[in-house]
Amino acid sequence: MTLSPLDWLIIVAYLAGCMAAGLWMRRYVRGVEEFAIAGREMNVNLGIASLAATEMGLVTIMYTAQLGFEKGLAGASVGVIMAAAFYLVGRTGFIIGPLRTAGVMTIPELFEKRFGGRVRWLAGLFVVLGGLLNMGIFLRLGGEFLVWSTGLPPAWLEWVMTGLLGLVLVYTALGGMLSVLVTDYLQFLVMGVGLVVTSVLVLMHGGGWDLFESLQAGWESGRIASHPFNPFHESSLGWGYLLWMLLLQVAAATTWQTVVSRVLASKDASTARRMFTRTSFYFVGRFLLPGLWGAAAFLYFAQQGGLPEGTTTLTAMPTYLGVILPAGLIGLVIAAMLAAEMSTDSGYLLTWATVIYNDLVTPCLRRPLSPRGRLLLTRLLVLGIGVFLLFYGLWYELPGNAWDYLAVTGNIYLASVFTLLVGGLYWRRASRTGAYAALILGAIGPVTFLLLGQRFAIAPEVAGTAAFGLAAVGMIAGSLLNPDRATATS
Repeated sequence: MTLSPLDWLIIVAYLAGCMAAGLWMRRYVRGVEEFAIAGREMNVNLGIASLAATEMGLVTIMYTAQLGFEKGLAGASVGVIMAAAFYLVGRTGFIIGPLRTAGVMTIPELFEKRFGGRVRWLAGLFVVLGGLLNMGIFLRLGGEFLVWSTGLPPAWLEWVMTGLLGLVLVYTALGGMLSVLVTDYLQFLVMGVGLVVTSVLVLMHGGGWDLFESLQAGWESGRIASHPFNPFHESSLGWGYLLWMLLLQVAAATTWQTVVSRVLASKDASTARRMFTRTSFYFVGRFLLPGLWGAAAFLYFAQQGGLPEGTTTLTAMPTYLGVILPAGLIGLVIAAMLAAEMSTDSGYLLTWATVIYNDLVTPCLRRPLSPRGRLLLTRLLVLGIGVFLLFYGLWYELPGNAWDYLAVTGNIYLASVFTLLVGGLYWRRASRTGAYAALILGAIGPVTFLLLGQRFAIAPEVAGTAAFGLAAVGMIAGSLLNPDRATATS
């Protein structure tokens, strides 16, 4: 597919409008609180748009489509679990209620009040490590989509990645959360249109309901190895994998810092809870629609005799879209995908920079920085993270499919920090020793998978579930064996 002048006009117009809106918000940034959490004035509707846009990136579309290509619509069960987790957390206020009421700027900041400054610093280190490794592949996957869907030369991928990152860095570093919220709203609208239009075209190209019948027929004939509709089937995800997903999604809803940053930026705990419940069903579509594209790509290339040379299960979907989308419409879809990429990158850049500033750098300073110095440092951290991501994304090779990598790297801190939050907020006997043990033991499984997973064939669900079990054991055993003095004497 070669982009027409109309396609380029749509893409350039969108990028220019997004940049203008993001830069406009710079004038309202007067300090770190406005920069990092928008002055805690976010309402429900803006929170829904921002949360949905940030958690629906181009990387999301790539890995959910890969799940659809490999597992059929059974892969969308992860989205159902995610939706249920967000809805239940929103209805009950589990963790997010007391976290917002505490008035902190990051999760590790809460730990200092409960476990001390050193636990805060170590937790911040694990949050940043897991977050940056998780985000490390975003640019690569975004570039893969743009290259394979438009027919651009593969050698352009690095330049595409660099250009996208540069645009996001400019308005994120200058406007912070205020720019992120405004651009997220624009990106949410564009992305929603793109998702619906593309899904309709995919269904039309696949014959409507015949697409689902073809998936079932392919399974019955043995041409499809994984059951396309039943995630519990032994050929599909399986019970063990889904159990890990349940633990992971509850932890992500309450602990993933980019999600929690919206909680902390909301007006109050009630606003945060309503934001979660009203956004929850969106996560079903987050997995289902791109998963449908991936399943349709599988059927299409199966009819063509196999994937084209150089195409993988990850790049099959964008290659397929490049075939079926007409000129003019491909420009709208590319703009929607750019919206998804930019909203996610900006939110993540700001989140990890805030944690580094608030929980790693600030506790080590003998004297606090001036308001201007704090704002400058946070902006420089955003730029520094961008440089790291650019180089990391160029050389790291995925150990398996993209979703498993993202889930495992997130698990580096999700299991341990989730355990600390539950212990710190709901268990009076949780101690500093238990916190240290939970942090260290919770990271063992994911780190082992990243370093040795391919060599020893370690299943991601084993590494991920083990992280939650080890973190819980560390918290309970450490707290009972060495309770804090105040707890022991009370």
